[in-house]
Amino acid sequence: MIINSSDRLRLMEQAGNEIREQQRRLPEKDFYLRKLAETWRRAGQTEAYDGLPAYSFARFEELGTTSKRHLKENPHEFLAASVDAAAKYYETTGTTGLPTPTPRLAEDIIWNTVSVAEAWRDLLPENERVLIMLPSDIVPVADLIVGVCEYLGRPHTRAYPFATGISDWDRLIGLCRSFRPTTVFAAPGVALQFSRLVKQRGLLAELSADVHRMMLLGEVSTAPFRTRLGRWWDASVLDASYGSTETGTLAAGCTRDRLHLLTATNYFELADDDGTVRPLPESGTGRLVVTPLNLHARCVLRLDTGDDVRMGAHCGCGDDAPVIEVVGRGSDAVAVRGAKLTVRAVEEVVYGETEATGYLMETDAPGAFARLILERDVHWDRAGEATMADRLQHSSREVLGLEWDEVLFVNQLPASTKSGASQKSWKRSNFRVVGARG
Repeated sequence: MIINSSDRLRLMEQAGNEIREQQRRLPEKDFYLRKLAETWRRAGQTEAYDGLPAYSFARFEELGTTSKRHLKENPHEFLAASVDAAAKYYETTGTTGLPTPTPRLAEDIIWNTVSVAEAWRDLLPENERVLIMLPSDIVPVADLIVGVCEYLGRPHTRAYPFATGISDWDRLIGLCRSFRPTTVFAAPGVALQFSRLVKQRGLLAELSADVHRMMLLGEVSTAPFRTRLGRWWDASVLDASYGSTETGTLAAGCTRDRLHLLTATNYFELADDDGTVRPLPESGTGRLVVTPLNLHARCVLRLDTGDDVRMGAHCGCGDDAPVIEVVGRGSDAVAVRGAKLTVRAVEEVVYGETEATGYLMETDAPGAFARLILERDVHWDRAGEATMADRLQHSSREVLGLEWDEVLFVNQLPASTKSGASQKSWKRSNFRVVGARG
């Protein structure tokens, strides 16, 4: 974080006090009324919300939702401050469309960083050494983790293995030997590729000796995948957070591997299939609608994230904020013979029923044919492949409503299918349309 003035220091202290008081529970309505009034006022300075009437909660609820598509297609309409005023400038990765310009003022950075740091305080106690295997160019993800470590006072280093000329796998292995990280932040695909590499070199036991926690973020990870990774590294592997470059962090992981909504910095609602938006229920499903309460450079009111979520799970970690499970985005599903395949559902099957270290789906243009190609692990018993394929087909019928036309095994898939969200879009790399079968 950039704390170079007494005003910013006071803001950081204010944010910390407010977040510690309100987070880890669902704040009272008076808190939201006050914060929404401030957000409404800032939004009124933007082109997107020009002409807003005087604030009232009733008028807020009468306001229609803002679609994510509208935000991405017209990002400058939502700016409440010029790019010249920004402390940092980011853009989204563009995996679901054109990159979206996202300038951030110091206020944006401070509020988001403090919110996440306070949520992760139990996960990053004193004496942690943090390795950040995430990108820092254009996208904010590595900067966020650095800011959290600085706020909490934890030693850290960043080493993204795809930073050509600076950091590669050999340099990363040497860094692990000298720094001996205890907590590793990485995208699931990067963690998978690194694990496979060190297993091939016979270094997994050595490099995992100090690691006791891996925090996954940047793309979807599933419980079977996290269990597999945890078994390899003899470590706790957690879903670290959920959010976007446009909104900031919306939920953070806990010691029980659950995602808790960051209720002190966001006002959440759920949208039904018919477009009805309702206050956040104790349980149920719907599309998450969010109004970030501390965005200053760009303001959005009632943003429909398009993400389907499930609520109602109990968590005994001590954090009483609502728990969510991000089911996925309906528009990202791939239709094959009437079945809608999502990355979460496919990976539940692949990593739950096989020991594969990666996968690639192939289908024809009409979606009438589906092949699944699985990457063999470093140590692999080919004699068991037929049994594994049968088990996978059974699970696919139960979970996906689909039986694969072919299940094939290969020694190695292209790195782009598992290198992390910063280097790929899942649709483009784990899914491939091939010519019609003869």
